[in-house]
Amino acid sequence: MPLHSILFDRPGIGEAPDEQEPPDYFTDLRLDRVVTAITAGRDEYRLAPYFRATLDNVATIHYRQEVFRDLEVPAIRRIIESLSDAMRAMREHLDHRAKVYNTYERARWFLAAAAVYCEAVGPLASDLVAAAPRSAGMCDLADYLTSLLASDGFTTLLGDTRGLILKLNEIQYRLSVVGNRIRVSLQDADEPDYSAEVARTFAKFQQSAPKEYRFQFASPPWLNHVEAEVLDRVALLYPDTFADLESFGVRHERFLDETIRRFDREVQFYVAYLEHVERLRKTELSFCYPEVTDGSRNERGRATFDLALAAILVDEGTPVITNDFSLDDPERILVVSGPNQGGKTTFARMIGQLHHLAAIGCPVPGTESRLALVDRIFSHFEREEDLDNLSGKLEEELRRIHVILGLATSRSLLIMNESFGSTTVHDALLLGREILGEITERDLLGVYVTFLDELASLGPTTVSMASTVEPDDPARRTFRIVRQPADGLAYALAIAEKHHVTYERVKARLAS
Repeated sequence: MPLHSILFDRPGIGEAPDEQEPPDYFTDLRLDRVVTAITAGRDEYRLAPYFRATLDNVATIHYRQEVFRDLEVPAIRRIIESLSDAMRAMREHLDHRAKVYNTYERARWFLAAAAVYCEAVGPLASDLVAAAPRSAGMCDLADYLTSLLASDGFTTLLGDTRGLILKLNEIQYRLSVVGNRIRVSLQDADEPDYSAEVARTFAKFQQSAPKEYRFQFASPPWLNHVEAEVLDRVALLYPDTFADLESFGVRHERFLDETIRRFDREVQFYVAYLEHVERLRKTELSFCYPEVTDGSRNERGRATFDLALAAILVDEGTPVITNDFSLDDPERILVVSGPNQGGKTTFARMIGQLHHLAAIGCPVPGTESRLALVDRIFSHFEREEDLDNLSGKLEEELRRIHVILGLATSRSLLIMNESFGSTTVHDALLLGREILGEITERDLLGVYVTFLDELASLGPTTVSMASTVEPDDPARRTFRIVRQPADGLAYALAIAEKHHVTYERVKARLAS
């Protein structure tokens, strides 16, 4: 099959628009921060849409995973990075061309861009074949390049480029400077070059290495007005060569192959993500290729972590705590309870991040992962009250969850974090039971973070997960979320801390 895209395994699917807006859940799950960190320094490629748009079939996910595996091979990675460097240099030459006004200078920048392109693409096919890629995407690229290099269009471009550069390199001319006048003329072929003789004559007077007095002055990469005038007069001396230079730009105006241009942008999706991953792997954090299923709802993760938080902790030199989870049919919902500030929200974000990253074909945090391919991810996180909203915080939360449940399907994932905290415990418990009942009836996958232990044991579809504390010091959080029944004590302590009515705080207030 001819190469269509290194991101999509067949034409007509998943074309990521340049203006793809981030999904509604991106901010809640901190995926906006993850994408910003991954794409930093690559603004020219406009990669964010590729990280926002999830895939809807397992085949394309496998296609991307195979390309990722190939690009983890150092030899293949170096080949692709070499191409990227050359393409970046080519674009810089074309940018210079757009900034200059002299006709011949513009033509020379264009020729330089074409030369960089030809010299980069030329050895690419043989180098890639020698590196023995295994992915369909990279193998198709090698086949496409082989065909491209043998095409009439490329062979003509390569021949014209090399031939014209040779002709330009053969140009010789003489500059005569008298006062403020410069005369440009042909150099006599029989005229001796005295520069070497002068150097030999004065070499015998040299007693030591000369001291360097040269200064570097900043100057743009294009000609100044004097140089441009000289160039125009040189062109008059070599009319045929400079006519060829002008016509080269007309004949090869669209020398850049569209498939190569698209590949150069799309492959940065892989390279950018791998560079981000490699920085975290150096701290002994693991990433794996998830087994993505379409139909089965059994899930598991080993040594998983929040990718956004991990990047911050690694920069701070703080260890990253990893967690495990699993869902086995008929289980569908992870109900996470436990003390405040114990990592519950981070755990919920992590589950959402894993599903999103798996749905765009990326390696995910952890040593092992099996995840269902979801059609949509929804998040319902606690929001600060909007004083301009006259309906009240609870009503606004209920409206949001009503919209979500109206859009969700049996293949969706819903992540709820400490919802309905603005109402009484009785009402929050009632609402929680109703919502979990709706999630169960619609057969959604879900994560429900709550202080209410009663919600952790509503039936066979719910799995109780609890954040833990140090056994010898209940005030110290371990940030580990384990599969265990809710104990009630953590709930009482968390509520007391939230409302500032712990024994210590009440005692201090009475004494004041």
